[in-house]
Amino acid sequence: MFVLGLTGSIGMGKSTTSRLFRAAGIPVHDADATVHRLYAGAAVDPIGAAFPGVVVDGQVDRTRLGAVVLKDGAAMKRLEAIIHPLVGAAERAFRDRMRASGHALAVLDIPLLLETGAERRVDAVAVVSAPVDVQRQRVLARPGMTEEKLAAILARQMPDAGKRARAHFVIESDYGLEAARRQVLDIIRALAGSRRSH
Repeated sequence: MFVLGLTGSIGMGKSTTSRLFRAAGIPVHDADATVHRLYAGAAVDPIGAAFPGVVVDGQVDRTRLGAVVLKDGAAMKRLEAIIHPLVGAAERAFRDRMRASGHALAVLDIPLLLETGAERRVDAVAVVSAPVDVQRQRVLARPGMTEEKLAAILARQMPDAGKRARAHFVIESDYGLEAARRQVLDIIRALAGSRRSH
């Protein structure tokens, strides 16, 4: 099974691109969605113990947690030490299920794929990209987003140019949905062709 890593900085259109792969029949493991589930399940107790006050009504409150970890490198490392092994286990289970059910291609949607060295776990990397002004406009339109929050998030992410340089595929997301869909289908076809030639 060929494993494609999908990534892109905040506001670049990665979630939409992920949905396009799914719509084309390709299974996608979404690391962010996994974290959401963990914040209401297996990660609640260890995060509550590490960061008192961030668990509300039996689940991790992302806003409270963000306020604690976003500007504190040591706190972020503590959080990652709790969450990464749990996400890793979910990802391995997904790979095993997809391989067992005969899928030739699966996608791992990982926001910080290149920043965390996760490219070692995939066969190729696709980066979703858009011009910086489009990115800012998209992100600042999100509820609760501020310039300060955006700056803190971007500080943890590799610059877009660095991601593009390390990608096997770049999906330009600023030309509309249909153009993005065509790029996704081109990648799927290219990978199907490369598998047949091996």
